[in-house]
Amino acid sequence: MEAGDCVPLVEVMRGNIVESIHYGAFCVVDSRGKEPAFEGSPALMTYPRSSMKPFQALSFIERGGDSAFNLTGQEIALMCASHAGTDQHVAVLKTMQEKIGISEADLGCGAAWPHDAITRHMMKMEGKEPSPLRHNCSGKHTGMLAHARLRGLDTKNYLDPNHPVQVTIRQVLGEMVGLAPDEMPLGIDGCSAPVYGIPLREMAQAVASLADPIKLDPVRREACNKITMAMMNNPVMIAGEGMFDTELMTCLSGKVFSKGGAEGYQIVGIMPGVIEEGSPGIGIAVKIADGDQRSRARSCVILTILSTLGVLSEKDLEQMTGFGCVPIYNARQLVVGQVRPGFSLE
Repeated sequence: MEAGDCVPLVEVMRGNIVESIHYGAFCVVDSRGKEPAFEGSPALMTYPRSSMKPFQALSFIERGGDSAFNLTGQEIALMCASHAGTDQHVAVLKTMQEKIGISEADLGCGAAWPHDAITRHMMKMEGKEPSPLRHNCSGKHTGMLAHARLRGLDTKNYLDPNHPVQVTIRQVLGEMVGLAPDEMPLGIDGCSAPVYGIPLREMAQAVASLADPIKLDPVRREACNKITMAMMNNPVMIAGEGMFDTELMTCLSGKVFSKGGAEGYQIVGIMPGVIEEGSPGIGIAVKIADGDQRSRARSCVILTILSTLGVLSEKDLEQMTGFGCVPIYNARQLVVGQVRPGFSLE
């Protein structure tokens, strides 16, 4: 990331003074290749982190893995998820793993406490320990292990970048973003899975193709549709109640899919025909330079874009209370500031 790649995207006001600024970049692209909007550099090369998960599942689905293991829409969604680790998520995971013939012990993501505060508290009260099933990436890892089992491959080293499963994932990802595999810098994600650097423009274009795969071959087109439908039909599997991805997909049921990633990354796909009759699918990719640990900047950017495009109504914005351009309260619940966009779109 170089100077000039990122611009002020979100301002945090206190009184009449801008107290903090979140810098970043975003790109909006439609499935026909038109780039109607961007801020910062569309060429910004960065890791999408967990926003890659729907694409990491794609090669497994297009090989017929969901049919081979009789996976449900909930289970496909969980492969694309950064779930909150609730008992509901774990129950779906266990059923999925039984179908595949693997167990928690096969997961290479590491053990974690659940993100969900109530579940975490109850586990601690009951003397339970963190586990791989509670890790927010355990669905993705279960999908990668299923991919290996589908092809009769070794499951011990499934996270090695040179394992056939990871080679296939990288190849398919490259085809979706329009880059050769060696043009995507390799990194290792927080869950130990490979992750690849992708420019914002190319990622937004891939998201648009996922939403509206009309130009893709029939097999890949069907796989893209299965993934997006699973995500939109099962939003609580993708994250959890009160989390941005789940709340946005619940609010805009059937209109968008949404997937966040670590360090301030976010993708949103707008389905074809949502903007107006006959409109193409649209892909949005956002990167917040400071990592956006409180996730306030990316939600502000996304909701501003969706509002400008007419996807979000005023009523929808009311339903998304707590995200986007929100007031800042102090300990006495007095409004002392405001989060607001630092950019405007036409």
